[in-house]
Amino acid sequence: MLCVFALAGQSASTLGAGQTKPGAKVGAKPQGTQPVSRPPASPAAVPARAPKVERSVPFATGEILSYDISWSMGFVTAGTATLRVVDKHASYGSLAYYILGEGRPTPMLAKLYSLYYKADSLLDAYTLTSQRGSVYSDENGRKRMKSLRFNPDGRTALFEMQTSTSMKKDIAVPAQSQDALSALFALRAMPLAPGMTIKMPVCISDAVYYVSAAVGAREDVKTGLGTQPALRITPVVTDAAGKPVGRQLSLWLSDDARKVPVRLQADLAVGSFNLVLSAAKF
Repeated sequence: MLCVFALAGQSASTLGAGQTKPGAKVGAKPQGTQPVSRPPASPAAVPARAPKVERSVPFATGEILSYDISWSMGFVTAGTATLRVVDKHASYGSLAYYILGEGRPTPMLAKLYSLYYKADSLLDAYTLTSQRGSVYSDENGRKRMKSLRFNPDGRTALFEMQTSTSMKKDIAVPAQSQDALSALFALRAMPLAPGMTIKMPVCISDAVYYVSAAVGAREDVKTGLGTQPALRITPVVTDAAGKPVGRQLSLWLSDDARKVPVRLQADLAVGSFNLVLSAAKF
């Protein structure tokens, strides 16, 4: 913000140095000399507001990450998933990355049971917090859309759900809250090292959870792009009452400048869910 200072002009007439009025004696004190009019003091300067600066991130628009999804021991690919940083554009009075994630079963399994999931997020480029997140699901024809719009006050959000009917609900959220997808990309932008613990509030639907993610040792992870050195991150999720929820979850981020999610493993009631990087475009 620029500050503009206006100075008052001088209007009073004065005699120049050494000048006398006509007819006055040389050396006599000038008569009727007017005092010099001085401009008023300038108002105190208002500190300029520092311009917003985009946060440094390890990803860029155009990034596409592809994954194979399997259950149990991982011998059979049951589905595929992609993560895309679609673009960066003006959004809600700020600037945001538009991030999109999609998942679907293999064509063979789709013949038995049709599934499609899509999650998207607007991640603010200045604060690296979520502006809005949504999840769309189509399970054999049963369609559902859930979205969460974080208000500028940083303390409330609007939750909406659409099925055959629709509902809206205002909820209270902690400061710096993320949706599930934005949390992953915000984590990538953090300086990570073994022994660290990252904490953040994550909102899923109309519920608030607290994630405490411990950064473990470096491990080698087999992917479709070869073996990748990666940091193993183990999140512990609790609800608003501090009670643990969900099952064991592990995430591996490549131990390089990009911090690419190379593997995700979640324990299920029977076996485990595995998501492994198969291809990447940067």
